[in-house]
Amino acid sequence: MIKLKCIAVDDEPLALDIIEDYVSKVPFLELVKRTENAIEALQLVQAGGIDLVFLDIQMPELTGIQFLKIANGKANYILTTAYSQYALESYDLNVSDYLLKPIAFDRFYKAVEKVHNQVKIAEPVVAPQSFVASAPSSTPANPIQDFIFVKTEHKIQKIQLDDILYIEGLKDYISIYTKAERVITLQNMKKMDETLPKGQFVRVHKSYIISLDKIESIERSRISICGKIIPIGDTYRDEFFKHIDNKNI
Repeated sequence: MIKLKCIAVDDEPLALDIIEDYVSKVPFLELVKRTENAIEALQLVQAGGIDLVFLDIQMPELTGIQFLKIANGKANYILTTAYSQYALESYDLNVSDYLLKPIAFDRFYKAVEKVHNQVKIAEPVVAPQSFVASAPSSTPANPIQDFIFVKTEHKIQKIQLDDILYIEGLKDYISIYTKAERVITLQNMKKMDETLPKGQFVRVHKSYIISLDKIESIERSRISICGKIIPIGDTYRDEFFKHIDNKNI
C-alpha cells in the first residue's frame, strides 16, 4: 500500500489535534509533522518528500493562499478552514479539496481517499522484465523495451513505443500522443523521461518529450511532428542537437 507522508499546518492546536487523530485512523496516511508555524511547514514542503499538506488559510505569518503560491505545486493540498470565501481562489491553485471546519471524519476520509487514488494512478507502471521484448538471442544481454503500461482513469493501457509521436506535460498529468489517439495519465515529465529509452526519445522542452524518428522538420527552435509545432527549450537545446548531429549525413 502506498502511504502518503503528511504534515498538518494550523495556528490552532485544537485543529491540529483533530487532524492528527483523523490521520491516525487512516492506514494509508502517515503524519510526519504537525506545526503552528507556516514558514517551517513551507521549508519542509520545499525540501521534498511530503505528499500531502493539511493547510489552514488564516495564519499569522503566512496565509494558506500565500503558502500555495510560494510552494508552486509541490505536494498535494487539502485546505482546512472555517472560511468558505476562499474556495474558488484555492481551486485555481489546484488544491485537492476544501474542508470547512468543523470537519467530520467521513468528509475527511473522502478527501484523503481522493488524493490517495490520484497518487496511485500517478505511479508509473513499467512492464515487468518477463513482459518486455528482448533482443535477438545473439545479444541476450541487451533487452529492448518495446512498450510501456500507463494508468488511465479506468484501466491500465499498453502503449507501443513506436506509436508515440510526442508527450506533452500539463501540470499534474501528461498527454501521450500516438498515431491513433491521445492517452492522458496522472504522471510527471521527469518520471516519464526516466522511463523511456534514451536515444529513441528526447526531452526538448520542460513540457515536451519527442520521438526522434517522428520528426518531420526542424526550423530554428521549432520541431514539426505530424503538423504539431513543438518548441525547443534553451535548457534542452544542446542535448537535443547532439542527438541530431549523430544522425546527420
